[in-house]
Amino acid sequence: MRLMQHLVVPTFVIDPKRRVVIWNRACERLTGVPASEVIGTNKHWQAFYETRRPCLADLVALDRPEQLPEFYSEYAARGHNGLGFSAENWCVMPKLGSQLYLAIDAGPIHDEAGHLIAVVETLRDLTDQKRAEMALKELATKDGLTGLSNRRAFDQMLMSEWARAQRTQKPMALLFGDVDHFKLFNDRHGHQSGDECLRAVASVVSKHAVRPLDLASRYGGEEFALILPEMDCDAACAVADEIRRAVMALRIAHGADGAGDHVTLSVGVASHIPGEADGSPDRLLGAADEALYAAKRLGRNRVIGAERLLAEFAGLGRDILPVPGRIARKSA
Repeated sequence: MRLMQHLVVPTFVIDPKRRVVIWNRACERLTGVPASEVIGTNKHWQAFYETRRPCLADLVALDRPEQLPEFYSEYAARGHNGLGFSAENWCVMPKLGSQLYLAIDAGPIHDEAGHLIAVVETLRDLTDQKRAEMALKELATKDGLTGLSNRRAFDQMLMSEWARAQRTQKPMALLFGDVDHFKLFNDRHGHQSGDECLRAVASVVSKHAVRPLDLASRYGGEEFALILPEMDCDAACAVADEIRRAVMALRIAHGADGAGDHVTLSVGVASHIPGEADGSPDRLLGAADEALYAAKRLGRNRVIGAERLLAEFAGLGRDILPVPGRIARKSA
């Protein structure tokens, strides 16, 4: 027991009734909780969490590997062959007042008859590594100018949500928004003002990605995209018009020849329930892009839904329709 106290690895031990029998000095330093507060009690969870829940050692003592996913973001159950369980997660560390990301190993000790006599849990502080990993991930998925998701993250989410919509047979909506006359804006006001304009529009778009699976991204240049799972075209058009109106409300001065007094946004909207034959979201992408192209051709500062394209264009002539299947790259 004295040897355990001097281990540099934060370690505690519980008995079969899940009472703490050892809480070493390294564990005291890691958690801020002195051994005197936990020895002989079942209160070891209070060192790591604000509400009662089992620690990894408890799950080993109870032999409940099936509960690992409920409590840990990363985990492995290796059975009671002397190896026990391993896991990683964020702990709130109430005594410290700050969160730590801990790697945790917990293994059983059995007597010669195979009866459990103790469980040993060891902890490693991986907070710095985890934060660095999260920062790198954010750099890889965020647009540097606007802070929205970048094209890579958009493509990944689009494929993921498309596959989910195929399974659930629920609609998936996509919005493409493009800042009107943006090249003229840059020519008149300069690229620094252009960047400020894009950041302001991005802030509006991001505020409308309100549900956990909604994704706002900078698709490229002055074009923004919004993935809206489980939403039909009418509801998505309503969201798009809210965004369009909010951009107008920014009252960003434009004034270039051929443009209006203020910056505006054109939006194309499409929604689709993927069928078994729809192997990729190309149909959805094409429909949203065609709708955006139509919004530009019809005078900008408007929302066009792909499902209503033919009705919107009735009597306007075939030459105004977008080319079917074309992923249009529009002029601003």
